[in-house]
Amino acid sequence: MGTLRERLKKVRTDEGRPKAPTRAKKAKTEEAKKAQLKAQTEVGYSVRKRRSSIGREQYLELKDNVRRKLLDALDLTILNELTEDEVDSQIRSVGGKLLDQSAVSFNREERDLFLQEIVDDVVGFGPLEPLLQDPEISDILVNGAKQVYVDRRGQILLSDVEFRDDKHLRHVIDRIVSKVGRHVDESSPMCDSRLPDGSRVNAIIPPLAVDYPVLSIRKFRSDTLSMDQLIAGDTISAEVAELCKACVAARLNILISGGTGSGKTTLLNIFSAYISDRERIITIEDSAELQLQQPHVVRLETRPPNIEGKGGVTQYELLINCLRMRPDRIILGEIRGREALDMLQAMNTGHDGSMSTVHANTPRDALIRLETMVAMGGMDLPQTALRQQISSALDVIVQTQRLPDGTRKMTYFSEVVGMEGEMITMQDIFKFERKGVSEDGKSLGEHAATGVVPRFLDKIRATGINVSPDLFIV
Repeated sequence: MGTLRERLKKVRTDEGRPKAPTRAKKAKTEEAKKAQLKAQTEVGYSVRKRRSSIGREQYLELKDNVRRKLLDALDLTILNELTEDEVDSQIRSVGGKLLDQSAVSFNREERDLFLQEIVDDVVGFGPLEPLLQDPEISDILVNGAKQVYVDRRGQILLSDVEFRDDKHLRHVIDRIVSKVGRHVDESSPMCDSRLPDGSRVNAIIPPLAVDYPVLSIRKFRSDTLSMDQLIAGDTISAEVAELCKACVAARLNILISGGTGSGKTTLLNIFSAYISDRERIITIEDSAELQLQQPHVVRLETRPPNIEGKGGVTQYELLINCLRMRPDRIILGEIRGREALDMLQAMNTGHDGSMSTVHANTPRDALIRLETMVAMGGMDLPQTALRQQISSALDVIVQTQRLPDGTRKMTYFSEVVGMEGEMITMQDIFKFERKGVSEDGKSLGEHAATGVVPRFLDKIRATGINVSPDLFIV
């Protein structure tokens, strides 16, 4: 299924027509969209503002009537022959004529916004379109038809975007999930999906969501962040960045730990940029998000079971298959289950330089979670043997955290040293020292060396990479 715009694009592709307009036309269109978005953006919310003399209920009723008449009037056969821009123009033209027939009078600005909402309803994702287009919004959280929150620069804000009713919201949810062959109904009230740009989507509806349908969207960044941007944003220090680059290039095994939304996947993506172009990299993810730039990359993605509970493929199964594909490095998007032990064994058996992420609040908690996930996978290993596996597999744990002001920081850079008795020993090389809060609510602090020189420094130097010992001076 998918949106009308996507179906039309597929028809044009199947017929041998160009998939996209020329580069110059595309650039011009993008500039126009940016200008329009800027004009429609309110500071703090980033949504279209509807300025109209009529009441909201009358406005929604008018839009619903125009939309229904528009769908009856449109000739889909003709639309199939048009480009995306021409489809938008055709909808605006027919919608404008229908609006002229109504008893409502809008000024030019109100008319343009009204017609844009009609276009979004017909060929896009309705009220969510302006939020999806805004690069400053990282998450969209829909709690029923009348509550749409956005995560803007780390702050959760209530937007003035609304759906007509829960039925309208369900229609948008169905449109989103249908494009990847999934569905949501009372027999299957939960669903993970993604948008065409890679954004992650989760939908849950009644009866599991007690009051109303709930939609959560984690937006996908089309522009990959760089280490320089993290340094400029004080997420990481230049000294830590230099050490991270050396660790990746020297094929140390790295685990990135952190809470939800703390930037684990972003950091994993940035670390991957330092992998050699001569290596074969295989990525395994629940939802494909990593944007590796190397030429030899194989991307694997899990598959949920169908309505009959069959056909699902887990990360564990993909990891087992991956080991038969001759990888130089394995990048596992997130360790979350029985694949934990196999990932550790892969790190111990010739796949040096592999990386993954895990949900945990501290580096020590990350190790405890690994033990727990191996146990949950049904592996009855002695605790000491399991901890030896972990200590020999991992070299570095990088901890990320989202602070109360919404900023993301690398809070610990820790080395896994080995075993001491029955305990895994670790030492912090760098850590973020918080020093209070500024008058405007921003967290104050700095990344500082602990004075400990890591034992893996000799391993890095053995690969021909020079790391200055001055990095570790307090």
